Amino acid sequence: MGISHGVNASKKPASVSAPVVAGSGIHFIVGTAPVHSASGRVNEPVLAYTYAEAVEAMGYSDDWEKYSICEEIYTAFKLYCIAPVVMVNVLDPSKHVSEETAKDYTMAAGTINLPFEAIADTVTVKGYNDGQPASEAYVQDTDYGLLYTDGALRLERIEGGKITADNTKLNISFKSIDPSKITKSDIIGGYDTNKKKNTGFEVLEDVFPKYRIIPDLLLTPGFSGDSEVAAVMAAKAENINGLFKGKALVDIDTSEVRQYTDVPEWKNSHNITQPSQIAGWPMFTLGGRLFHHSTQLAARITATDTDESFGDGCPCESASNKTLQADGMALADGTEVLLNIMQANYLNENGIVTGLNFTNGFVSWGNETACYPGNTDVTDYFYNVSRMFGWVGNTVILSTWGKTDRRMARRLFESITDSLNIWLNGLTSEEKILGGRVEFTEEENPETELAAGTAHFHIYLTPPSPAKELDFVLEYSVGYLENLFA
Repeated sequence: MGISHGVNASKKPASVSAPVVAGSGIHFIVGTAPVHSASGRVNEPVLAYTYAEAVEAMGYSDDWEKYSICEEIYTAFKLYCIAPVVMVNVLDPSKHVSEETAKDYTMAAGTINLPFEAIADTVTVKGYNDGQPASEAYVQDTDYGLLYTDGALRLERIEGGKITADNTKLNISFKSIDPSKITKSDIIGGYDTNKKKNTGFEVLEDVFPKYRIIPDLLLTPGFSGDSEVAAVMAAKAENINGLFKGKALVDIDTSEVRQYTDVPEWKNSHNITQPSQIAGWPMFTLGGRLFHHSTQLAARITATDTDESFGDGCPCESASNKTLQADGMALADGTEVLLNIMQANYLNENGIVTGLNFTNGFVSWGNETACYPGNTDVTDYFYNVSRMFGWVGNTVILSTWGKTDRRMARRLFESITDSLNIWLNGLTSEEKILGGRVEFTEEENPETELAAGTAHFHIYLTPPSPAKELDFVLEYSVGYLENLFA
């Protein structure tokens, strides 16, 4: 070693470190999108922070019955201004298609509007020779152009091409994207051995490795009412990447369940009874549009998480009694649904979140997960309390992952407990929890476990329950009669 002459300084790692706080209220939606109009992707996670990003990646249509992801795009970005959203489209333009018979179209002002479902790459345009379709087709981008706009695939004649102003009648054939061919198997997904990729809800496993975020609100409007889909969603929400926790938002099918009194029976018969599920009924309306319960509730939960007055980036507050972007409630066929407070509470008593129009407009109403009333563990049935446990667990995993495989030493364990206790004390001072602490005790760490490289930490945590009932007692006080003589 050479001679050191002078003054030196070096840095010692801090004994405590700031936690890596997990995200909260990040949506993961599996559904259908008009990707044929945007050269979009199939069975890949797409992260979007803005409406423009989402539309560019997925395409857009107001026909939400066919394209469920578009409902989420509109609700999240237009109505609630929340981000980000992770979207997985399962509608495949190479698979879910229908062959359209060639038919005649009449050109007006040099244009023809084809159905929006027409796939541009499959369009064949021919003119006529002696009253019969020509054998040779016109050439796209030379004789005509195609553009998805205003809910149609617009064909426009190109000046200088072979289609002249006199060619008003054209014979056109194409293939159409067909969302009706999507089945619950597409939504549930799995692993495609041919393409070597995950599909459907299995794509959830790809999100953290790709984007380093944890989606904790899972939804699939239009499909979650199926008991098998709902069960898969619940299982995925309980075990994201084998480590993290989330919640599955389930839509109770309003085409099957038309009366509020029938909802609990439907819920139980479809096995919607898990702590990781939040079940909602009915649908919502706004300006003539019909919204699934899950898209509105997911957006309202995220807006509550991120509101400085409520969660400020933390899921400590319930979204119940918070205003929705809605002007009514309805069934799938548009039939209006009216609920009074007693009817809404009946649904809550059976583990169902609903809506209520009372003193502050339409609000989400209900704090319970689908496990209630069968499961009355407060850490399971109040969804904000349950989400807090999941969020704290997710944060602890992210914050301490870098310490895995370091040598077992007292300083390591002190660093972990000190860092996390400082964070929990901060949550306590902000009233996001009523109290919390981390302990590393000899009683919970037998020698055999420590020798095998396993250390156990105990986190004590008390998130605040929602103030779901405020009880006032009114009593007539005779003493105030003295004020008559004051």
